[in-house]
Parts: sequence; C-alpha cells; structure tokens
Amino acid sequence: MTEAPIPETASETAVPQGADLIRDEARRAPDKPGVYRMYGEDGTCLYVGKARSIKKRILQYAQGRFHTQRIGLMVSLTRSMELVITASETEALLLESSFIKQLKPRFNVVLRDDKSFAELMIRKDHRAPQVRKHRGAHTTPGDYFGPFASTWAVNRTLNTLQKAFLLRSCSDSVYESRTRPCMLHQIKRCSAPCTGLISLEDYAGLVDEASAFLKGKSRAVIARLSEEMSAAAEAMDYEQAARVRDRIRALSAISMENSVSADGVAEADVFALFSEGGQACVQVFFYRGGQNWGGRAYFPRVDKTDTDPEILAAFLGQFYEDKPIPRLILSNVRPHELELLEEAFSMKAERKVEIANPRRGDKLALVDHALTNAREALGRKMAEGSAQGKILDEVCEAFGLEGRPERIEIYDNAHIQGTNAVGGMVVAGPEGFQKSQYRKFNIRGEDLTPGDDYGMMREVMRRRFSRLVKDEDAGEEVVRPDLLLIDGGAGQLAEVLAVLADLGLDDITAVGVAKGPDRDAGKEHFFMPGKPPFMLPMKSPALYYIQRLRDEAHRFANGAHRTRRSMDIKKNPLDEIEGVGPGRKKALLHAFGSAKGVGRASVADLVKVDGINQPLAERIHGFFHPEGRG
Repeated sequence: MTEAPIPETASETAVPQGADLIRDEARRAPDKPGVYRMYGEDGTCLYVGKARSIKKRILQYAQGRFHTQRIGLMVSLTRSMELVITASETEALLLESSFIKQLKPRFNVVLRDDKSFAELMIRKDHRAPQVRKHRGAHTTPGDYFGPFASTWAVNRTLNTLQKAFLLRSCSDSVYESRTRPCMLHQIKRCSAPCTGLISLEDYAGLVDEASAFLKGKSRAVIARLSEEMSAAAEAMDYEQAARVRDRIRALSAISMENSVSADGVAEADVFALFSEGGQACVQVFFYRGGQNWGGRAYFPRVDKTDTDPEILAAFLGQFYEDKPIPRLILSNVRPHELELLEEAFSMKAERKVEIANPRRGDKLALVDHALTNAREALGRKMAEGSAQGKILDEVCEAFGLEGRPERIEIYDNAHIQGTNAVGGMVVAGPEGFQKSQYRKFNIRGEDLTPGDDYGMMREVMRRRFSRLVKDEDAGEEVVRPDLLLIDGGAGQLAEVLAVLADLGLDDITAVGVAKGPDRDAGKEHFFMPGKPPFMLPMKSPALYYIQRLRDEAHRFANGAHRTRRSMDIKKNPLDEIEGVGPGRKKALLHAFGSAKGVGRASVADLVKVDGINQPLAERIHGFFHPEGRG
C-alpha cells in the first residue's frame, strides 16, 4: 500500500502580495528616515514616498484602513518594494523628488514636460569675456543669469546686451583668427576686442556694466551712460553721443518692458496653483534683478483626491530637482510640509531659502498675476481637450477604429533627387503634438535606388517597428500606435502593410493620405486595405485635423532633411584622407585657400606645405585624382 503524496499547503506556495507583502516588508523595515518604492506586476513603479520612519509609514498601508479607493488600489497592485535609508527626512525629501522625476510613478503627482530653461552666461576664463546662451550644468567659469522662460526672452535680452554693451558672442577660435572686425561690429553690436579696436581694460568695463545691468542695477547703468552722452555732446563729439544714446534706448526699452513693482523682490520665483475638475495648472514666473524674465504654465499629472498643498509640494520638489533655487519662492498655496521643503532647499542651495505665502502688498500682486494666468491656462487646456476629444471621435468614425486614438504616428519622407533622404515620424494624441516622441530616420539602405519613395518608406517602417517588437520582447513598457497616417497613396500603404505583417503587427490601423488634384488641400484621398479610395467632407473637422498632422510631419521631415544636407555641405574632403589631421588640414587650406585648391595642386606643390612629406603628398594627390592611381 502506497501513500498518496501530501499536497503542498498554500503557505508553502503562495507569494505574498498587496497588504501581505507590505506587512512582511514592515517587519524588516528600519525605524529610520528614508524612501520607499512600490512596484507592480510588470516591474513598473507604482508609488514613491518618503517618511521620518519607514517602518511606521509602510505599516499604515498594511493595516487596510485607506483614506481613498485609489490608495487601496495601489496597495492591491503592489508586488515588491524597495527601501532606501537616508540620514534625515530632509535628504529623504530630496531623494523622493529625484525618484519621482525619474520613474514617473502612476500614483504620484508627476511634473510633466519639464524642459530645461535657457540662461545667459558671461564667461570669465578669457581675457575678452564672451556673452552667450547656455543650458545645463554650470561647468564653465563665469557669471550665470537666468532662468529665462522662453528662447524668445533670452534672445531678446542677448540682443539688448549686444546693442547696449557691445560684448562679443563669437567663439574663442573665431576670436583668435580675426584679422578685421566682423559684421556684428559694423552693425554696432560688438566693440571688436579681437582686433584691438577697444582696449581690454575698456572692454572689461563694458563687461562689468552688463553684469550690473543683469543684476538689477539698470538705473545706475543708465545714469552713468547719460552722463557719458552729455559729456560727449558738450565736447561736440556728436557721433559718440549718438552711439551712447542708442545704447541707452536699448536698455530703457527692456527695463520698462520687464520691470516689476515689487519692493524687496530682487530674486524670486512665483508659483500659482489652480485646480479644477481633477486637473491642475501651476504657473511660474521668474523675477531677477527687478525684471520679469518670463513664465511658463505646467499641467502636472494629479488625482482628484490630491489636495492643493500636496500638489504644490510635490511639484516644487520635482521642479527644483535639477534647477538652481532662488532665495525667495512665493506661492498662492502654502505647500504641504513647508518647513521641511525650506530646509531641503536650503541644504541643496547651501544658503537660506524662504517659501512665502504673501497676504498683502506688491508680493501678493505678483502671486495674483500668476494665479490669473494659471486659471486662464487651465481653462484653455480643458476647452482644447474637449474640442480635441470631439475631433478624435470623428477620426475614429472616419477610419473605423475601435476607440478614440491615444497615439497617432504620422510619417513623411524628404529628399532631393534621392540625396540626403530622411524619414520623419511625428506623434500626436489627445493632448496635441508630443514633440519629445518625434523621430527622424536617416535613410541608409545601400540597395535603394535614389528617389525610391517606396523603398524609403519600407526602410523607415522596418526600423521603427523592428525596434518596437524588440523592446516588447525585452519586457520594456512600449506604447503601440493606434493609427498610422502615411503620406502617400496605395503604393506607400502597401509597403507599410507588408512590413507590419512581417512583424506580426497587422492589427495596427494604417491609412495612406494622398494629396488631391493639383495638391489642393481638402481634396485628399484616403487609402485603407480592403476599401476603395475615399474622401472626407470638405468642412469635416477630422479632415482639417489630418491636414494639420500631415503638414507637421512634412515640416519636421523637411527640417531634418535640410539639417542633414547642410551638414553634408560642410564636410571637407580633406577629413577623409588618412594622415591629414586638424593641423595639416589647416596648413593645406592656408596654403591653397580651399579643398578645391588642394585638389588642383601637384605633388611638388603639396610637399612644400609644412608637415606634408612625399608619401602623404602622393596620397593626397591620389585622393583627388583616382584615375592616376596604380
């Protein structure tokens, strides 16, 4: 008689998850400050949190008493946790912000579309300091001024500095090689220190004036220039007086346009949060040296259960994770754990940082101005979202999609007689164009006939969707497009469908968009598999929307093509010759004027150039005259 095998108990086989897993983690968790991360089934991060005591905080999740259904859902989806101990709760706050920005967890307030801001930099590691735009870390010695909220704002200020202080903006290599003043000097935007038209001592004085102006001392600078203009006029040096007058006008214009009436606000960032209907907008303005250097509206990902203080606290932590922090931060909402935020920011900036919620006076006026902008920006976004949703519903109906498309990819190719061919991919969705998702494909198929549009489209599709399949196989989080719009007719569409079928992606809807007769907008023909070509009604919002998508793809592809073509034009044939480095290249160009001149030179002429021996001269000559080789 044999005994039946004893079945394994549930406790021996079951893997703890949800509240049970969190409870198990809490037993081993330290009673110390730190950061905890919760992960779901597929390894994606669900939530990042910080606590003064990790053990006590995560035990609260294990007890099953949740304030909201959302937290309960988060706990139920948790399959693993990671804990990081920090020296203090302040360090935990900074680390939490860094993790949220990096991982973008589903259940956190997440700052989206966080792009870096431009700054102005006056370099101090050269005898004639240069002024230029700058982004990124402060690795070059110099004075940095910013942030500027838009490229337009920093360009305008840079132009003003050139007009008013005549500082150079050229690179060091251009500076060293100048033998006569450049065009900027001729249009009175540079004092030409490169050719000695101004002494280095006088140029240093201009640099000091520019720094003072950017630090908010515009009145003192303008007053000094006014005295200089008067002195020149009294000396009857009217040309000099006119030049100084033009500098004063440039400074006065930007000072009046950007000036703010806020006593004591020399340096501050102003935030205003407005939330409605489960959506939120945070408007930020930058004030430096008594001037408004622009602002930007953000729309963080929030949940309707998040409170305004929690949203603003999370936003500020992520916003300053990679940006310099001013001495004063003004806001219309007192952020959650304000004192802890101030301590964390002060530690990071290595000086005192104050977060204030003004109730009266000029500072309140600045916050109210930001709040008005936040309210209007969110209203516009919600209105656009509603209209966009209706348009996407029409697109869904026109092409027989199962649901409203969340991701639309639009493709177009650009080339001139097959040269410098580039494929462009533009991405759009419910929130408009997603420019961070745009991609360009330099067409490099050696077997393609120049101008083969079908072959170009085939290569773009194969590269794009082979990568998608590879990423999916590797377990990475990939968003498949709901709709492909192809610039072209039945031929281009057939190539796309063939590639998708080869990769097992034939469930993705693809539509060819062919321009109408005489390329008239509104007379486009649409091609789909199994259907005859069709048109959309002339006044259809879906048709206008598709025209916008196609035009954006065309613009992007053409821009990428122009960039590639200009880079190709700038290539020097000498770069392709083995043994000709930067020094010898410079010597050859100096001797013969251009690469074409080098090509016309004989071996005997080439040997006369410093650094060019007989074998190298023969190699250079052979490169330009291949018919004479061998």
